[in-house]
Amino acid sequence: MQKKRRRINPFGVIVVVVLIGALIYFDRTVASTIPALFVSTPTATRAPESFITDAQKLEAEGKYAQAILTYNQAVLADPRNPASYLALARLNIYTNNYAEGIKNAENALMLNNNNDTALALLGWAYGLSGDYIQAESKINAAIAINKDNAAAYAYLTEVYVYEMQAGQGVLEILDLAREASRTAIELAPNTLETHRSRGFLLNWTANYEEAVVEFEAAVKINPNIADLHLELGNNYRATLEYDKAIDEYGKAVSLNPNDPTPLTLISRVYFTNGDYAKAIQYAESAISLMPSEPTLHGNLGLILWKNKQYLDAVDQLRLAVRGGTTPEGVGVTGLELDYNRVGEYYQTYGLALAKTNQCGEALQIAQAIATGLRNDDIAQYNAQEVIIMCEALAKAGISDLPTATLTATEELTPTETITPAP
Repeated sequence: MQKKRRRINPFGVIVVVVLIGALIYFDRTVASTIPALFVSTPTATRAPESFITDAQKLEAEGKYAQAILTYNQAVLADPRNPASYLALARLNIYTNNYAEGIKNAENALMLNNNNDTALALLGWAYGLSGDYIQAESKINAAIAINKDNAAAYAYLTEVYVYEMQAGQGVLEILDLAREASRTAIELAPNTLETHRSRGFLLNWTANYEEAVVEFEAAVKINPNIADLHLELGNNYRATLEYDKAIDEYGKAVSLNPNDPTPLTLISRVYFTNGDYAKAIQYAESAISLMPSEPTLHGNLGLILWKNKQYLDAVDQLRLAVRGGTTPEGVGVTGLELDYNRVGEYYQTYGLALAKTNQCGEALQIAQAIATGLRNDDIAQYNAQEVIIMCEALAKAGISDLPTATLTATEELTPTETITPAP
């Protein structure tokens, strides 16, 4: 007997061949792209140069906060590149973060302690933060390394001006500032640093119109630095160009909205023009940004006094002079009496107290002024005015102190009286 042979199904053969081909294709093309299980996926790393390029673009657009963040990413990607630290130090200074500017300049110096640019920036940051000894030392070290570093001479000029403003420095410091400024001009007459420092020096010597020219040139080179607009505004104000001053202060506000300084300066321009409502508005806006700052309360108090809001003026000037707590619960430390604007706060506070029949405290303030500002004839006049006002209240029978107490303070009368400045 013979066994019957099964015939091969051609359709089945075709299916098997197709399946085998599909498996081979999957293995060679698709499977190779699937990540292995439980193995972390590698992350692509950016080149440090790409961070620097992005940061430079942001810096050119005036987006300094974003540029600083991006430069910091460049530092993380390549901590051995001094250029990133120098760029950060400069931007830190432009945005008034002097402590960070010092740190980043020092980081650059750790990579190369003979980097004259880093030393110059470090000295500039020290000068802006009020450490003039360190400032001069570092900038002069930069000049010793590179006598053609024009920016270093410009920074030195600026530091000398700060010292003069603070009443410090050697006797010939003005001559030193002029010499440093001349050297910066000879080396690089058209740079931001040269125009800026020259503007500061001209402002200090009361050459306001020339200072305007220098700060205008600086702003044209870089319109994204808030302090340049503040200084230009100050010199416009000194030349009585009040509309231009307000415009420059407004630009400073837009560049640095968390700084109360430009708002305060705008309030003072409106105060000068007699627009007390706007002056009060801007002074209050400044306080909202930094309610613990006593000078801001003093500024508002002066405006309120001039606007005859005497009780409100007392509240604000008390915070400036005595300190205390704002209605929102923020603590304020009072200011020590001096011959500058703080002395004006004290004088106006004493007058406002007397005007509101608070003579007990008013006479204390008058005595402090008479003793502490003995060389200021206007202050002496105002101290005597406080006494006269309180005496009048006592004679009318509405004072909070007896007449005898008031009479005992008559020794405060100055030998000459002067009409107080508006």
